[in-house]
Amino acid sequence: MAYVPVPKDLTKVKTKVALNLTKRQLIFFSLAAVVGVPLYLLAKKPLGSSVSAILMVTVMLPFFFMAMYEKDGLPFEKVMGNIIRQKFLCPAKRPYQTENFYQAVDSLVKKEGVPDGKKEETGTAAVPGSGGKKKPSGKKKKKRQKGKGKGKA
Repeated sequence: MAYVPVPKDLTKVKTKVALNLTKRQLIFFSLAAVVGVPLYLLAKKPLGSSVSAILMVTVMLPFFFMAMYEKDGLPFEKVMGNIIRQKFLCPAKRPYQTENFYQAVDSLVKKEGVPDGKKEETGTAAVPGSGGKKKPSGKKKKKRQKGKGKGKA
């Protein structure tokens, strides 16, 4: 005999009604058919068969999504109801307002005219830390090769 595990909590077991589908899925697939098939039949003559088939599938896709979607054990309707309640009907009010320290420092810098750390070049004085060395000109010096290349024409 084969062992079949039976869950202890039977409330989480989904009952399949027909064609291995739940009642919700059957309802949404029926709604998709009620909307999609007449749309196909009405649009077939003016738009052509292939365009009306694409239109039918496009209209039916949201119903298929609603039938199959489930997050954390909740169906699509309950998830959307929770999102709408959270965002629009009862939005959370923050009891405190955070202060942006960097924005306060920036406004002080602008207000008092304190330089922002950038140095400006004034005159021809040497920059400290350069050691009085010349900057490279960017031109590469050509190396001379002794004894090679002479006598060739």
